[in-house]
Amino acid sequence: MFLRLNKTNMKIVVAKTYPQRLKGLIGEKNIQHGMLFLKCNAIHTYFMKENIDVVGLNEQNQVIYIYRNLPKNQILRIKSEAKKTSILELPKDASKHIHMGSILFFEDEDVI
Repeated sequence: MFLRLNKTNMKIVVAKTYPQRLKGLIGEKNIQHGMLFLKCNAIHTYFMKENIDVVGLNEQNQVIYIYRNLPKNQILRIKSEAKKTSILELPKDASKHIHMGSILFFEDEDVI
């Protein structure tokens, strides 16, 4: 799936399996894609190689939280119910055009 950010499409991987959710972007360098964690309200950045941007979304994909340039070895929890919240991890500085209250639209790969 893709997310349109500032006139460019960024590939978004949906963490569907337990191993995907556990690993996230851990260990990756030169991150060029995002990762979406559905029904999630907390992440950690232990063992990360790079800082990341973190965007919290409600059930309508409206931005309810933004943390830019989150360093490694941190725990981040959004004060919202996990069943109603998703977290989008993005490369550092990728969220600079995302604002609180914005609604993000994800597109399937076959649509683009």
